[in-house]
Amino acid sequence: MKHHLDFEKPIIELQNKLAELKKHPEAHSLDISFAEEVALIEKKLEETKRQIFLNLSAWDRIKIARHPKRPFTLDYIRHAFSDFSELHGDRLFAEDRAVVGGFACLGPHKVMVIGTQKGRDTKENILRNFGSAHPEGYRKALRLMKLANKFGLPIISLIDTAGAYPGIGAEERHIAEAIAVNLREMMLLEVPIIAAVIGEGGSGGALGIGVANRVLILENAYYSVISPEGCAAILWKDRAAAAKAAQALKITARDLLALGLVDEVVPEPLGGAHTDPETCAETLKAALLKHLEEILAWSPAERLKQRYEKFRRFGHYLEKRPTTGEAVEAQSPKT
Repeated sequence: MKHHLDFEKPIIELQNKLAELKKHPEAHSLDISFAEEVALIEKKLEETKRQIFLNLSAWDRIKIARHPKRPFTLDYIRHAFSDFSELHGDRLFAEDRAVVGGFACLGPHKVMVIGTQKGRDTKENILRNFGSAHPEGYRKALRLMKLANKFGLPIISLIDTAGAYPGIGAEERHIAEAIAVNLREMMLLEVPIIAAVIGEGGSGGALGIGVANRVLILENAYYSVISPEGCAAILWKDRAAAAKAAQALKITARDLLALGLVDEVVPEPLGGAHTDPETCAETLKAALLKHLEEILAWSPAERLKQRYEKFRRFGHYLEKRPTTGEAVEAQSPKT
């Protein structure tokens, strides 16, 4: 079953028109040849795609990030990595299927790859808990990262989660503590760490495996302290204001790059990663290799210093001092 987003309607109409014309060539316009009419529709289709996808709103990009056909962590591991050997369990409580990880090769480099994994259907989503990890998922991720640090393997983190699981069981097993420990320990690992947001990057659930020397983000992914729906419910008391919240939050890839919160925006195929997963995986692989080669040239001390300073810079802001007129007006009594 095909899944189309609302803003894709003009594209779908042209695709249907083209398919119908090719199915019934005798129905083409008598003014021009069949081949010319097909070429005209194909040209219009390409122009429409480009116009729509180059002018998407923040909310539209979030819809693409949540597209059910979008490639997930295991898809990128399959196409961008080789010799993947999955490791399981946190050695404390249980195996969390929302987090996957193991040894792999990225080009010529042996690495530890870790990521959050969603499901394609109801059965798999229940198994993966919709990509929302429990405390044991973050403890498994940390176990694998410490193993990588022991053997001098770079760490690649693929982020795609709406957030850590907020249920009672997760709270009972200290989800906040598990994420906090990951933030502290990742800051102390001496090997290169590269994180890539490939879909949703939600709150501490994303940051729990996102403390890295370089943070990349796919063109239609987002990274945020809160979901647009959650923000809308708090600020406007209405989840229907999610589109307004998405714009205000500045959570799209281009906004994050401008704010200095990510280091590179990795382009996706026109229409989103789900339209050509293999090409998108190759593009991501090239970006990961480029940054990995740079970080490998640094000493362990340089990696630690750069990572620390990178995250210490977050949250800096400038206050605009009021003009004399504004200050007087603010101090004058209100009637």
